[in-house]
Amino acid sequence: ARARTVGELLAPTSPFDKKCGRENWTVAFAPDGSYLAWSQGHRIVKLVPWAQCLNNFLLHGTKNGANAAGPRLPRHSSEGSQKSRPCEHVIDCGDIVWSLAFGSSVPEKQSRCVNIEWHRFKFGQDQLLLATGLNNGRIKIWDVYTGKLLLNLMDHTEVVRDLTFAPDGSLILVSASRDKTLRVWDLKDDGNMMKVLRGHPNWVYGCAFSPDSSILCSVGASKAVFLWDMDKYSMLRKLEGHHNDVVACEFSPDGALLATASYDTRVYLWDPHTGVILREFGHLFPPPTPIFAGGANDRWVRSVCFSHDGLHVASLADDKMVRFWRIDEEYPVQVAPLNNGLCCTFSTDGSVLAAGQDGSLYFWATPSQVSSLQHLCRMAIRRVMPTSQLKNLPIPGKVVEFLCYQI
Repeated sequence: ARARTVGELLAPTSPFDKKCGRENWTVAFAPDGSYLAWSQGHRIVKLVPWAQCLNNFLLHGTKNGANAAGPRLPRHSSEGSQKSRPCEHVIDCGDIVWSLAFGSSVPEKQSRCVNIEWHRFKFGQDQLLLATGLNNGRIKIWDVYTGKLLLNLMDHTEVVRDLTFAPDGSLILVSASRDKTLRVWDLKDDGNMMKVLRGHPNWVYGCAFSPDSSILCSVGASKAVFLWDMDKYSMLRKLEGHHNDVVACEFSPDGALLATASYDTRVYLWDPHTGVILREFGHLFPPPTPIFAGGANDRWVRSVCFSHDGLHVASLADDKMVRFWRIDEEYPVQVAPLNNGLCCTFSTDGSVLAAGQDGSLYFWATPSQVSSLQHLCRMAIRRVMPTSQLKNLPIPGKVVEFLCYQI
């Protein structure tokens, strides 16, 4: 089935603007669904209110030039009432933008630093931050409501390929870089670097927190998929199964599944607690043998993400297709065409998928599916219970298999 198009945001073009440098490497939604951000190429990040985007799509059709004539979103003009009237911002980051992440604070989550008496920055609950990872190894932190630069973090020596905030509101930021390291930053401690996670033999492409912020997954070149304990900052285990560089990862909403995307033309769904591969979504048929796993360059998978309902996964590959998968089916349930796509992510409520191409964004509706009561109960249980505890429960084996996503 063909996925239903919701809308598109087209980047501005000029007669002399070449495609080189217009790569859209990253797109992100704010945790509360208020903002959408993406890299337009040439150092530029665009920040727009998501609700107003949807309204424009409904009122004016699917096309919406981000900087062209037509419906415009209000620009920020004064420092008062930023949150009551979300406004768009165009941010020049000073270098090519490879990664984006939104972060918001919860006051109850205290900083892990020793000296908590004085801080230069007081990040409050009404503040929304945007972290941008740059080509020169720097990470810049921006105030979403004003578009102002707050922090400039400088420790990486190579491209900052991915960024992720802990979902618990602690403002712990993890960055993945081509310098083969992951670095942990505490923004409540003025952005001080807390820890360097070493172990990747080559470039680190991506990282993602589990929903409870206790586990971090990092993926990279040389088939690397690592899981880290974020309380002890130690490696939990390595997941082995991919045959080429692994470039993207994401946990399911209940933390029971982990999706990874690789240049070996496959997306795997893992049980992160046991390291077992539960599902394989192939993008090349028949699948390549391990010795030729890096040879199908037109089927490299670039991005993968989980929907809010925990039932759907989206993947984006070099064969010019976006695919929607159900976690219990072997073949895609919907597809959509997209050339030169590099990144995709679901909206905060999971209703829309956004994917980037040459500085522009395209949106499709997520396949509609009413979750069964069984699945909702499974997600509720898996949010608080790992696989090892489930297998010790005095319940029928078939129920255990269902709760472990094995059937």
